[in-house]
Amino acid sequence: MKDQAKVIAALLVGAAAGAALGLLLAPEKGEDLRGDIADYVNDLVNKAKDKAQHTAENVKDYSSNVVDNVKKKFNGVVGDAKDAYEDAKDKAQSYAENGYDDAKSKVKSTANDWNNSIQNA
Repeated sequence: MKDQAKVIAALLVGAAAGAALGLLLAPEKGEDLRGDIADYVNDLVNKAKDKAQHTAENVKDYSSNVVDNVKKKFNGVVGDAKDAYEDAKDKAQSYAENGYDDAKSKVKSTANDWNNSIQNA
């Protein structure tokens, strides 16, 4: 990318120098020649400004897209983490409830067995 920019800059400088020399060597009045050179330089400056603005807009759009993509991915990861947390919480609660019910059932069964043993004795 940097090499292309150097080549383009060199071409622009060469074109400007060639145009300036062509104007200087042309058989025109000095005042007309200076006006032509000024117009040409102004055109080059305006084109450079336009290109810089266009490039700045492209960079802004690209960076905005990158930020949006990062936000989407981050929000997706956060959502996945929340879902995993909720699943783990639900499973833990289910295991706790099932364990409580099993323990309660075993205690009742044991108590009934002892009660029956005492009554039969």
